[in-house]
Amino acid sequence: MKVSALYIYPIKSLQGISLQEAEVLERGFKHDRRWMLVNQENVLITQRTHPQFSQVGITLTDTGILAKYGNLSDLEIPLILTDQAVIDVMVWNDQVQALEAPERISEWFSAIAMEPCKLVFMPEDSSRPVNPLRAVNGENVSFADGYPYLILGQSSLDDLNSRMDVDLPMNRFRPNIVVEGGEAYEEDRWTDVQIGGVKFHVTHPCKRCVFTTIDQETGSKGVEPMKTLATYRRVGKEVIFGVNTLALSKGRIKVGDEILLSPSPNL
Repeated sequence: MKVSALYIYPIKSLQGISLQEAEVLERGFKHDRRWMLVNQENVLITQRTHPQFSQVGITLTDTGILAKYGNLSDLEIPLILTDQAVIDVMVWNDQVQALEAPERISEWFSAIAMEPCKLVFMPEDSSRPVNPLRAVNGENVSFADGYPYLILGQSSLDDLNSRMDVDLPMNRFRPNIVVEGGEAYEEDRWTDVQIGGVKFHVTHPCKRCVFTTIDQETGSKGVEPMKTLATYRRVGKEVIFGVNTLALSKGRIKVGDEILLSPSPNL
């Protein structure tokens, strides 16, 4: 098995960026989900309520993030924000300290959201621990839903698509690391893996939601893949697909790196 794709999502819930090589940090890949949009109450807003966010194009430049949307002028955003007002924001059940972007940047996104909103940045000194019952070394996470990394096997997506009338692309599931080779859903049984000399720990399968039903090319909502996944990937009331993962060491990984599995009685 090997890595077939790597992705980061610099601004949570906006388009992702495909990389050939990525830097592994405790909170996630470098630049992954360090920015987030919040409403006037400083609460996270995402594609779940604003599917138009799927249409905001994101690219990395030498100096920052370039955002594009429709007829709006392109927006340049710094990769790292400093010397801005510190505010408390809510990402799901977590209250996190963040830096508020300059007003001109938030106004650009407010035009897309069709309501006043703010773009915020998570600085290095902001703490957001992962679930302590799942942590290994008291890890922190970025603005990702709950864990720093999501791994998904290409074979798992292929199996899902074999059960549906229309194939869905990988971007519906927003993985960080896509694995080629191996059996469908094999990642569910992984514990410790090594990629390019970097050690990872798989905590548990990822619970999926209506986010996956939003077409990332058009922003339209449907019922798939949740309808099909619910027929065979349900655990209790939850639908699972892909696995949440922690980084146990730092380093760099790249497309083509081999996936090495630690011995486990479950494999």
